[in-house]
Amino acid sequence: MKSVTSKIRSSGFGRAFISAARCTAQPSPSALSRRHLLATVATACLPGLAMAGDPLKIGFVYVAPLTDAGWVRQHEEGRKAVQAALGNQVQTRYVENVAEGPDAERVIRELALQGCGLIFTPSFGYMEPTLRVARDFPEVRFESITGLKTAPNVATANARHYEGRYLAGVAAGRMSKTGTAGYVAGFPIPEVLQGINAFTLGMRSVAPQAAVKLVWLQAWFDPPRERDAAMTLMNQDADVMVFHTGSAAVMAAAQERGRLAIAYHSDMRKTAPDAQLLAVRHEWGDYYTQRARAVLDGSWKSGNVWGGVREGMVRVGDFGPRVPKAVQDEVQARQQDIAAGRLHPFHAGKALRDNTGRVVLEAGRTLADPQILAMDWLAEGVAGGLPR
Repeated sequence: MKSVTSKIRSSGFGRAFISAARCTAQPSPSALSRRHLLATVATACLPGLAMAGDPLKIGFVYVAPLTDAGWVRQHEEGRKAVQAALGNQVQTRYVENVAEGPDAERVIRELALQGCGLIFTPSFGYMEPTLRVARDFPEVRFESITGLKTAPNVATANARHYEGRYLAGVAAGRMSKTGTAGYVAGFPIPEVLQGINAFTLGMRSVAPQAAVKLVWLQAWFDPPRERDAAMTLMNQDADVMVFHTGSAAVMAAAQERGRLAIAYHSDMRKTAPDAQLLAVRHEWGDYYTQRARAVLDGSWKSGNVWGGVREGMVRVGDFGPRVPKAVQDEVQARQQDIAAGRLHPFHAGKALRDNTGRVVLEAGRTLADPQILAMDWLAEGVAGGLPR
């Protein structure tokens, strides 16, 4: 224990004996407050102190409760893929329902103190807490999923969700009878705006007069309010529902009202067997496994990955029973076009305007990645504005 304590002190982390006290077979009292306890508590208190041959401990922090489908579910499937692929080389654990902000920083720090050498933090609001903890734990590797800022021991990764949204818009344009879709959105960050705009452009590519009505929740996971927003939009003639939130509440509302809905993150036919038009599914298993392998073999480096249909991080499919084969074939053909680089959702065949009439992209041009990452406007066809 003396050598462990001296190493803690030399690392400059402080709280040496608090860390040492966590080196037990029992969970820490603060961890007991989590809805899901970490699967096991590390026998080493800090990265680099584990005995040779010990498995790499990997932590995952989830922004909402773990349910059968949705954002958290897909990251949980990614965690399980890592465990299945790497077996006894790794020990994985997760903490669910962690609010963005101070609570997130506390949980991320606890995972580092408990011996995790790799920590995944999949929520935009975890970006700053991750960076703060990373400064104190230079031996730990962090993956800020949907984050924008890197550091020597912090990498970022995201999926080109907008590619799947565009394809969903094509299907919605073909299937809508009212020409109106309803969109329930969380926060007006660029990733969400990309999805709203790509969906609208996809819908209007086959139904030029289509409209998208928008409701902001200012929350990622609030099933009652998600349901209420969906009901409001359906009362305003929306017959296809879309959402960028964490639960399946919008899908359930569409099922109840006999409307159609686009599942997000996961296949949600279990919740909406008749309502699901298709699913925009996110696949994290391959990326998470690659990054864990890189830590194990010493090749991990900070960087930024932004993968989409081509890289297998975004998939559109899981069509519902009401979708004709012709529509399915059209969507799949466009998905292949995106994978091959023949189609870009933000290429302007004609001048691309926002919903105030301002030209944001001249005809014949394509938005570059920096422009997409900084998106702060809503496309023509979207009824609604940005919350102040």
